[in-house]
Amino acid sequence: MARANRHHIPGQVWHITHRCHKKEFLLKFSKDRRCWHSWLFEAKKRFGLKILNYVVTSNHIHLLVIDSGPDVIPKSLQLIAGRTAQEFNQRKERKGAFWEDRYHATAIERNEHLIRCLIYIDLNMVRAGVVSHPSEWDMCGFNEIQNPPERYGVIDISNLWSLCGFPDPEQFSEQHRQWVQEAISNGKNQRESCWTESIAVGTIGFVEETKAKLGIKGMGRRIEEQEADRFVLR
Repeated sequence: MARANRHHIPGQVWHITHRCHKKEFLLKFSKDRRCWHSWLFEAKKRFGLKILNYVVTSNHIHLLVIDSGPDVIPKSLQLIAGRTAQEFNQRKERKGAFWEDRYHATAIERNEHLIRCLIYIDLNMVRAGVVSHPSEWDMCGFNEIQNPPERYGVIDISNLWSLCGFPDPEQFSEQHRQWVQEAISNGKNQRESCWTESIAVGTIGFVEETKAKLGIKGMGRRIEEQEADRFVLR
């Protein structure tokens, strides 16, 4: 697996996944999901973490972020994961690991591939059969993207619509809502491992460039074509 702190690429969008230890349902209660979210907000304030989307499930999290500095992502993940685990263990009088040791980071190309990853994250709990629409889940970025709060928001809305190739937030918000509904209506919400298990997803040019930027860490990695104009680095 890849760690974002090992692969600092300025301005790169990363899709980060982090699972609870042994895939236990340690985030099944809303108070623990809210705890994670509160430390996500703190990481934004403290380190300037640029967040594009997120979802907290019962046993793992998805986080879509921009690489804005060599230490921003690792420091943020350390804070969020560490304090969430600490507060949970204190409340439950529990000892032992809360998270799997390694979080996985996949580089995502902007525009079309970023949009598809964004929707994939939105539909996580729909795929799990927990809700019929992401707006029904208590801890995900969909509602904030659709109705940005005046205060205490975590999503970097301006960067999100710009990176997705839109000229203004209104057009993006409307299209985002349509994308999600179309995916649900058409049953296009199956699990796709490329978003969570590969090193990079995008066009052949993007994937080759990412492999080159990784230097020695990219050696031995293979490029696979999954469908028209979507390639992955494994």
